[in-house]
Amino acid sequence: MGDATLELADDEGGNTSDRGTVPPPLPPDDPEAWYAPDVRAQYEVHPGVVVTVSDRGTDFAYDVREPPLTATDRDALDRVESHFADAHLDRPRTREGAVERMTEGFSPKHERVIDRLVDCSPAARRRVTYHALAGLACLDDLTPYALDDAIDVADTTDEGIVVHTSDYAPAETALSSDPEYIDRFASERIDRHTVSFHDFEIPVILYRENLLGNDPFTTKYAVREPDLLPGDEDLIAEAKERLWETAVDGVIEDKTTFVRERAEELLARRLRGRNTRAWVDAVGNRVRAALAEYGLAVPPVDRRYADDRLSDLVYYVLRDYVGYGKLTIPIRDPTLEDIEANRVGERIKVIPRTATGHGERVPTNLVFEAEQPFVNVVTQLAAADGTELNASTPSAKVNLSPDGLDETIRCAVALPTVSEDGPHISIRKQREDVLTPTDLVRGNSLPTELVALLWLAYEHHGVVLFSGPTGVGKTTLMNAHMPFVPFRDRPISIDEGSREVRLPHETGVSLTTRDHESDHKRVTMADLMTECNYLNPDVEVIAEVNTTESFETFAESLNTGHGLIGTTHAEDVETLVNRVVEQGIPPYLLRELDLVVFPRRADGERYVGEVVELLDERQFRDLDRDERCGVVRKQGTAVYWNTVAWREPDGDYGFAYDHPALRDGEGTGQSATDRRVCNLRTFERIATLTDRSVDAVEDEFHRKHRYVQYFVREGIDDFGDLFDLLADLETDEAATVERLHRQRTPEESTLGTGAGDD
Repeated sequence: MGDATLELADDEGGNTSDRGTVPPPLPPDDPEAWYAPDVRAQYEVHPGVVVTVSDRGTDFAYDVREPPLTATDRDALDRVESHFADAHLDRPRTREGAVERMTEGFSPKHERVIDRLVDCSPAARRRVTYHALAGLACLDDLTPYALDDAIDVADTTDEGIVVHTSDYAPAETALSSDPEYIDRFASERIDRHTVSFHDFEIPVILYRENLLGNDPFTTKYAVREPDLLPGDEDLIAEAKERLWETAVDGVIEDKTTFVRERAEELLARRLRGRNTRAWVDAVGNRVRAALAEYGLAVPPVDRRYADDRLSDLVYYVLRDYVGYGKLTIPIRDPTLEDIEANRVGERIKVIPRTATGHGERVPTNLVFEAEQPFVNVVTQLAAADGTELNASTPSAKVNLSPDGLDETIRCAVALPTVSEDGPHISIRKQREDVLTPTDLVRGNSLPTELVALLWLAYEHHGVVLFSGPTGVGKTTLMNAHMPFVPFRDRPISIDEGSREVRLPHETGVSLTTRDHESDHKRVTMADLMTECNYLNPDVEVIAEVNTTESFETFAESLNTGHGLIGTTHAEDVETLVNRVVEQGIPPYLLRELDLVVFPRRADGERYVGEVVELLDERQFRDLDRDERCGVVRKQGTAVYWNTVAWREPDGDYGFAYDHPALRDGEGTGQSATDRRVCNLRTFERIATLTDRSVDAVEDEFHRKHRYVQYFVREGIDDFGDLFDLLADLETDEAATVERLHRQRTPEESTLGTGAGDD
């Protein structure tokens, strides 16, 4: 725009002054703007929402201007807020969520309802929609502040809220000292993903509240299930009732498809037509529509409906009839490890896996409000594994694989008869993607030397026990090394815990007991032991050696000469000996164990804390004694032990076989006698098992260690790929190594074949 001119009036002398020039308009935050001298910044954070930062004495003032409403706009907004007063609109949990909500706007099903409630110009519709969205589905008065990404800190004072922007601080606002949803405004998102459930993608967030004193739990987990319109809960309840009463001819082969199709049919019919079951309702509907024509009432929603509304209603029917109610999404979320529902009216708790950066118990936004839905889920989980809960069987431990998932979950469920405040559920989930030694080494959960040592024990049918409290990763460690069992061998897993064992072998078999069956049909551990012997196993896997029967089976298996791998609950050697004695097993049998791995868990991190080998008296006398060995005496029997590997306080690992080849990855030319310089007797055990010299076992250990280093360096972290590579090495090691050499540059090649390299 050109310069504006203003002709000045004549002065008293009759002379006409020169024409003055008025400068063009400038932004208010421009220092040359004569009409806004105190404004320091002015910018738009959302269409129609303008922020102004101005001087106020020694501080700054932070003002927000939202789209203004006329009297007609206000009436339209009141109608919208009145209609959605009973709707379940889930507000965002964080500032990031608030920005996304305001950007995305209302869903089509909400927009369709607003179309009938509001009849105005497009500009007025935008103003009304903004205020309705902010007040009903966002953070209300805090919404414009959440939209400003320049705000770094919000502080509460006695007078109100003070904000710190990236350029101006402190800046006083017009907010009260305790505005609603301030906890959500102060929250930050940690993780966001979606969980699949029969063609539905349900958003899930993990977030942290930064408001002190509001909740003892600062990190929280929220499931963003579809919002419901007023009356939708009644439609869902009616559809579920009609489905329950549906007569079925024949066998339903696909329960999910049947429920989905039937629910869609019932709900679509209900949404298309008015409720004419009672003439009073029909008359009331017509009267309300007539009054709405004169602006005297909120009009009813007509027969039209948005497609997303039908989809959302079907989701809730499927969730309760095909899934596990409010536990459906947590059960299917691969980022969660544990799920706990302790009582009616209390938030369901979950434990995210370490990958989320937390690893501790956090509350969710899910709650069983009534006892009956809680009981329904408890009985459903038990029934999925064949257990019927009743007064005589009020609790159960079950293992099951939910429809559509590859992972196994372990559940402890109970009816209110054994729990003071209603039912309870505790779920432990197995990882869908099995970790490999590469994953564990890269996560600093164990050293490469220990992987090589476990490889020796697994391959040559040694006895390995993983021992520690619940949740430290015993089964994860055991499964990660299962590819080291040769592909020609036959591993057999026994007991209920065998469902958690991952056997990539075509020759593998899993045998399980069924404690829930009647006595005359019940399969015992003794039965499984007998059957296992007939299957001619090379390696037996007994996960969860905790019951008296499983300890007896473990003891019997030690005498068979088969390889043996298992897990149990004991934090150290002394506790392990005590548990064995308590179960009636003679402690001298522990000498048959080659390695006992004690994993630990601290601050959400899982790692191997200590690995010991159990010795006889002669081997113990030959040790170079230090504080990392000892003896436990029980029932007149001495159990000697020696530490093979350990984790230092700084996170580094110590290993009881310190050899330059382990540090450099190369041979040194030293004699076998020179190389055996420290406390490690497992080589002698393996030599006895394979009828070889200790020197040959040591050479094999170094060769395997170089392979482990190669796996880690090359990122071979797929369970199946590792098993296939190991099978190739076993079939023709020289040819496999040559192929690996061709895939690498000469500078990168550090692998060698068997005899020629050692």
